[in-house]
Amino acid sequence: MKTRLPILVRNWMYALRGGFLVRPLLISLTLGLAGMILSSAEESFPVVSAWVPETLFPSRADPQIAQVMLATIAGSIMTVVSIVFAILLMTLTLASMQFSPRILVNFVRDRVTQWTLGVFLGTFLYCMAALPAARSLPHPFAPVATVTGALLLALASVMGLIYFIHHISRAVSVNHIVDRIARETEGVIDEIMPHKRGLVSRREDMAFEPEATEFPVLTDQSGYICFIDSARLLKLAKAHKLRIRVLRPVGHFAPEGLPLFTVSRKSRLTAELNREFRSAFVIGPMRTMQQDVEFGVLQIVDIALKAISPAVNDPSTAINCIDQLTRILIRWAGRAPPATLLSDPPYVVRVILPWIDFHHLLDTAFEQIRHYSVNDVAVSLRLLRALNDLAATIDDERMREKLALRGRRIVANCATRLDPGDVKRLKDRQAPLEATAQNPALRSA
Repeated sequence: MKTRLPILVRNWMYALRGGFLVRPLLISLTLGLAGMILSSAEESFPVVSAWVPETLFPSRADPQIAQVMLATIAGSIMTVVSIVFAILLMTLTLASMQFSPRILVNFVRDRVTQWTLGVFLGTFLYCMAALPAARSLPHPFAPVATVTGALLLALASVMGLIYFIHHISRAVSVNHIVDRIARETEGVIDEIMPHKRGLVSRREDMAFEPEATEFPVLTDQSGYICFIDSARLLKLAKAHKLRIRVLRPVGHFAPEGLPLFTVSRKSRLTAELNREFRSAFVIGPMRTMQQDVEFGVLQIVDIALKAISPAVNDPSTAINCIDQLTRILIRWAGRAPPATLLSDPPYVVRVILPWIDFHHLLDTAFEQIRHYSVNDVAVSLRLLRALNDLAATIDDERMREKLALRGRRIVANCATRLDPGDVKRLKDRQAPLEATAQNPALRSA
């Protein structure tokens, strides 16, 4: 259990950021506990009430006033909570239908929404926890400081409601949605690829003797691979003198009963060791953004594809999506790829990890858009510009040649559907890409 604790903490922190359960629950319970403690402390130490100005609570000797105020705030807050939930559900439905069901996770992870719900529910629990302290019998008592705190929370709730409405009106904007997904995807790239390309010496050319037979370890549950704790796998492989080959990368679906990874020596496998190895994998019912860069790209691609569909016909949104995809790909191309061979000690390969490469990510980002945009010259022109921008930031000649090949495919596909004038515009946009691929000296021009 202790060895699995770090990955459990990570999952807990990820859940804290991404859901309507953990953060709103913690906020509401904290405020409810504060109301209970403050009212109890105020009754035990009356000096606490003396710090509250009389202008805020002039009827200090009338506990019925305190009861009415606490009950009124609690009832009003629950009405506001129902309005907030109605607005939120309407927003989620609209975003799911207009953009993509995959982007709902971004609304669920929205901190403003989580804090708004948490403060509203917390204010209700605060008032309900403090309400029993305001009583007329057997000894009249009015929790002045506690009621003042409830008034401040009510004021904060009103301000939060105004800001929430302002925020949710911006959150349904497609530009805001796509930019947020792109920023989160860049954060994942920075985490799994922290070093600039060329600044870190790599050992991907390490040679190792392949095992005659590798023995599979089956997964005990079905789901998507959300996170792989490579450091834990390396530590276990070194401790037991094994080589581990992970068969499925992050983001892929792993059905129960199929091999998840293989090990080099079956004789050292035990049921307990199998559990230790499996504990390095987080498998869930849906893809997440913990290590899955491709998932962020797919969300933006979904929005672009729906935008260029005949039912929507919104090329401006598709162009915006292509711009944000270019931003992600440039960030990826400028970073050293994640290590696929992990060794300890040096040059002794212990773990083999599959990661998505640049060309696979490029296919995910542009291929479907290229296929469905053959009738739209504006979107195709922006695809060519995206390839030009990528070529301008890449030093690898073979990679630039592949970008030029993709540009040729875009022009060739559109040539059968568009007018000659539009095709000429595409060829003019393609020319700098061809020149950059053939003459590296033009890259910085």
